[in-house]
Amino acid sequence: MAQTLAASQFKAAIQAAESAAGTPEEKAEMLMEIAMGMQMRPKTPDQLQHAVALYERALDLCPAEAVLLRARLRARMGTALQALPDGGVDALHRARACYEEAIPVLKEKGRPEEVAEAEMNLGLVLQSLSSAGAARIQEAIRCYHAALKVFTRDAYPQEYAILHNNLAIAYLSIPLSDERGKMREALAVQSFEEVLKVINLVDHPTEYAMVQNNLGNALQYAASGHPLENNLRALAAYDEALKVRNARDTPLEYANTISNKANVLRNLPDELENPGSGRRANLLRARELCEEARRIFLSLNQVGSAAVVEEALAEIEQELADQSARRGNGDGRASRL
Repeated sequence: MAQTLAASQFKAAIQAAESAAGTPEEKAEMLMEIAMGMQMRPKTPDQLQHAVALYERALDLCPAEAVLLRARLRARMGTALQALPDGGVDALHRARACYEEAIPVLKEKGRPEEVAEAEMNLGLVLQSLSSAGAARIQEAIRCYHAALKVFTRDAYPQEYAILHNNLAIAYLSIPLSDERGKMREALAVQSFEEVLKVINLVDHPTEYAMVQNNLGNALQYAASGHPLENNLRALAAYDEALKVRNARDTPLEYANTISNKANVLRNLPDELENPGSGRRANLLRARELCEEARRIFLSLNQVGSAAVVEEALAEIEQELADQSARRGNGDGRASRL
């Protein structure tokens, strides 16, 4: 039913453009507006495919001298292409070409916000392509920084948050193969913290929990001269995420966060002011969290995640056994004195 409706909307749009009075430029603008409407909350992938086709038809109608409109059409077509759920790498390459052709014209004749939006979207495309080995993540990072010159925190908080979230993920995706790795980790932490200056627990609970969880991961695994401080900050971030994530409503996200929290606890002394006091209490708490995470992962058929937690549990059991053995040896020596 939805596919039939999408097809009828597409045919009606083409017929309206062909029969309407007006210049080719006006008809191209009309097709662009219809295509943009199809992209909003599409019910099927067909609607996005039809939107792409409408942009292509609009480009065929649009006069060559209408360079700004043609650039806007290409930028909009890029958004439809990158949204295709089954478009794959080919659609992303087409979207990239659309943005790279549109941006120079938008810079010359368009508004700064149009340029920044296109640069942000190009960054998203390049980041996706980099995951497939078809682009360099550094190119995406450059696009995000260019967009941030316009999308400031005060003027465009939503775009600012999106850009910094993707910047953080981009920084963390680069292997730590050079001396700048520590700096990139620090920049990722900084970007996640910038996102949290825009979103909050009350108005954006889902996004807030996701960013807090990601911030915790970035802090926990960052190479730092202050590991204890980083782990404490990571623990606080996971606890913030757990204000939203719970076993009933978001079981998978909850399991991910408690398993992350368990990893932090394993590395914290029971008494912070006395690091030599041991870690037994925190290891026991970490074991509880891992066991709960494993149960949830298995119930959701997340076999890979359950296996990772199983490995962590085995390591925790070994650490507890080693501690017990050390205590036993200490008691034995004391009895012989």
